[in-house]
Amino acid sequence: MAFDNRRLAELANHDAFLQRHNGPNAEDVAAMLETLDIDSMGSLIDRTVPAGIRLGRELELDPPRSEAEALDYLYRLARQNRVAKSYIGQGYYDTLLPAVIQRNVLENPGWYTAYTPYQPEISQGRLEGLLNFQQMVMDLTGMSLANASLLDEATAAAEAMALCRRANKKAKTNAFFVAEDVFPQTLDVVRTRAHYFDFELIVAPAEQLAEHDVFGALLQYPGDSGQVRDLAPLLASARKKGIMTCVAADIMSLVLLKEPGALGADMVVGSAQRFGVPMGFGGPHAAFFATSDKLKRSIPGRIIGVSRDERGHTALRMAMQTREQHIRREKATSNICTAQALLANIAGFYAVYHGAEGLRTIAGRIHRLTTILAEGLRRAGISLAHDSWFDTLRLTGVDAGKIHGRAMAHDVNLRYFANGDVGLSLDQTTTAHDVALLFDVLLGEEHGLSVSVLDAEIVSAGTSGIPQGCQRESDFLTHPTFQRYHSETEMLRYLKRLENKDLSLAHAMIPLGSCTMKLNATAEMIPITWPELARIHPFAPKDQVAGYKQIIDELAAFLEEITGYDHIAMQPNSGAQGEYAGLVAIRRYQATQGEGHRDVCLIPSSAHGTNPASAAMAHMKVVVVECDANGNIDLADLRAKAEQHRDKLSAIMLTYPSTHGVFEEGVREACDIVHEHGGQVYIDGANMNAQVGLARPGDFGGDVSHLNLHKTFCIPHGGGGPGMGPIGVKAHLAPHVPNHSVRTLEGVEADSGAVAAAPFGSASILPISWAYIKMMGARGLREATELAILGANYIAHRLGEHYPVLYKGANGTVAHECIIDIRSLKADSGISEEDIAKRLMDYGFHAPTMSFPVPGTLMIEPTESESLYELDRFCDAMISIREEIARVESGEWPADNNPLVRAPHTMADLMDDAWERPYSRETGAFPTQAVKAAKYWPAVNRVDNVQGDRQLICSCPSIDAYRD
Repeated sequence: MAFDNRRLAELANHDAFLQRHNGPNAEDVAAMLETLDIDSMGSLIDRTVPAGIRLGRELELDPPRSEAEALDYLYRLARQNRVAKSYIGQGYYDTLLPAVIQRNVLENPGWYTAYTPYQPEISQGRLEGLLNFQQMVMDLTGMSLANASLLDEATAAAEAMALCRRANKKAKTNAFFVAEDVFPQTLDVVRTRAHYFDFELIVAPAEQLAEHDVFGALLQYPGDSGQVRDLAPLLASARKKGIMTCVAADIMSLVLLKEPGALGADMVVGSAQRFGVPMGFGGPHAAFFATSDKLKRSIPGRIIGVSRDERGHTALRMAMQTREQHIRREKATSNICTAQALLANIAGFYAVYHGAEGLRTIAGRIHRLTTILAEGLRRAGISLAHDSWFDTLRLTGVDAGKIHGRAMAHDVNLRYFANGDVGLSLDQTTTAHDVALLFDVLLGEEHGLSVSVLDAEIVSAGTSGIPQGCQRESDFLTHPTFQRYHSETEMLRYLKRLENKDLSLAHAMIPLGSCTMKLNATAEMIPITWPELARIHPFAPKDQVAGYKQIIDELAAFLEEITGYDHIAMQPNSGAQGEYAGLVAIRRYQATQGEGHRDVCLIPSSAHGTNPASAAMAHMKVVVVECDANGNIDLADLRAKAEQHRDKLSAIMLTYPSTHGVFEEGVREACDIVHEHGGQVYIDGANMNAQVGLARPGDFGGDVSHLNLHKTFCIPHGGGGPGMGPIGVKAHLAPHVPNHSVRTLEGVEADSGAVAAAPFGSASILPISWAYIKMMGARGLREATELAILGANYIAHRLGEHYPVLYKGANGTVAHECIIDIRSLKADSGISEEDIAKRLMDYGFHAPTMSFPVPGTLMIEPTESESLYELDRFCDAMISIREEIARVESGEWPADNNPLVRAPHTMADLMDDAWERPYSRETGAFPTQAVKAAKYWPAVNRVDNVQGDRQLICSCPSIDAYRD
């Protein structure tokens, strides 16, 4: 008998990874199905997923690879990239990530698998890291308030423009000024945003700002070509005219340059990338956004604030957690609901590790080498565009062709301007040897210049490229945190102390509905620090990024097959950005069809807040479609509103399976109704984990969907970011997805503006999703989806005997998540969904999603990665909590003094001399045997949210505050 050894190896390798990704084994699956009284997985799927949308075949994907095979193949692709020495600059710089931070944060699942810190008691570590980031930004910018990061510098600038318009109520104009030396990618994103806000953009020399009637202005500091300009007079004149101002600043330059706050800026934005975060072909990188105090209630994004816990101890939390897109919905000017938390933490720790003196050394060396280069070029007769600089020079009147040839011969990337000028930016990795080589590249090898001689002469003469009036005089990073951890031993212990305060997937399942906290496999994560992927500039020449191109093209092909769409656009770097990009593509397409007047967007009442906010940003009018008693879209109401708005209907935004966690039977009909009335169908991809391998949105009516790669496709949440939200579109929309002004994309209309700073968004994390799909294969992806659905139904069944399950599908099943209703329990006992969330911490769990999409409920999503043991452990905890609620209902425990309202319980509680509670210390802190075996301790008691919002403090408290 002949054996196909290759096929056997494929099967063995496939099963090996599949079994590691998926939690339940075959015996577990059989036991779960028996509990549900369902005879097979096929029967469960038949009951759950409507037959009319089923794919009916296996996905056409490559055979699965083992972890070793996938990494070997991926490394061969990565090596096709050419890691040249980059001097392109333009907002992206090579940097040195301290190894202690790389190993203990970036490569540590204790940091990268944590969820957004909505539950502060189990998030104090990453909250402190983000508070450090905010303090760092405030110090360096000279502003009184900073948020905990945004997606990138360009989108931060676009957010600043929107904030200027909203905050400047006196301005009667809709014009916004952008200095002509703002980075081109920033202008690109701002232009896209301005168009759909109906703002007029005025792009002119910065000196002309006061000549225009505008509501706000964006200035670059230093400018795109490196010029260091004293902005104080411009900002002063703008203030006199009632113009709000935003300065886009290079954070490394602010170590030496006068801070924008001292110059008079209303807000400051920028990227923290060069504080230790690799370029990564464009991201992810943490942008910063800082403002004056008067704008604190309007700043976009998340803010980490200082509050108190029940014991009066200092405790951190996300201040004003319900941000604009939830409060204002269709009236919002921002749909931001995420951040770059992991990257902000890295940048903040970079500042902690180096301290002020270390940063001065780094920035000083960058500037000194730039000055050596500038003086040498001048002596060689080269004209510089400006007589001031921090790290960037622009050479004029040179032979760019010859320079380019020598640069390529030496593996050096420079910046080449359309008019023949040549630019270059130095960075932390630049050495004296590099400067000597640059002289050879720029001047030829017979220049006769000596770096050491030039250096001595510059030091002797006190030469600087920073004008006297622009030199920083104030101190920064004076807080003890930035002065204490400069040895690796101290830094290592600090990072470990913070990590130990947080609950992550390294501890337990995180059962958040709509958030899909699944395994981020180690094999998927390994490539992100490979130099061949990490040290690539996003604007590197195309012939140097063949590896990235193939990875991105292969991932796009995978996702096209998985979704049923014709094209995948990779640029959006968050789910919210994907929503926006998808709606903009619809609007651009309709405009080309002579239907630009179509501006009505139908959105179900159950939708996430980002949906109406994104529609508003695309200049659409939101019309709400009602849901029926079962949580399904009311098709009669949909038809009536589609008919009512027939002439102006642009789109509908659906989430499938629904936000209520069910596969709606009428989804095809809903899509048909919208199409019949001239609209396009946007299907939110947040719940794609319930569809992969079973159904494809592009088949049952979708024209566009965004995909949360940080949910379905295994990019980690990182404590609140990074994320990626590429969009899949049908062929008619493909020419209208985002393009890019610096690196144009094939097949896209030239006037399709960008939505992110880099052409492919956060490209360096795309290999994570590539590896996941590559190692799972078609069968593995389908089985993962089936297990996600099985797990949710198992939990719904076990908990259904103790809590009402709010919504189920037509055959009594749920999709990949379920909602349990706490409202009647709250009415009877006074115990709220928040009390249950905090009590779960004592059992070692993160809470499910609270009060979304229905107030007074908990939405639970187990994912396929959780074992039956862990599912049962969670169910046992929830059942035990229900029994505790019963003791409150019966009067055995007072409503104001029981383990639920006093949760979570900390070590400080157990050390109380007086325990004035009607339950034991053991009941409070060790409610089950599983907890006794492996106890996770919340770092603080329940945090006072109201106090934190009323007295907003977003800077690092003194060490005495922690001691108290």
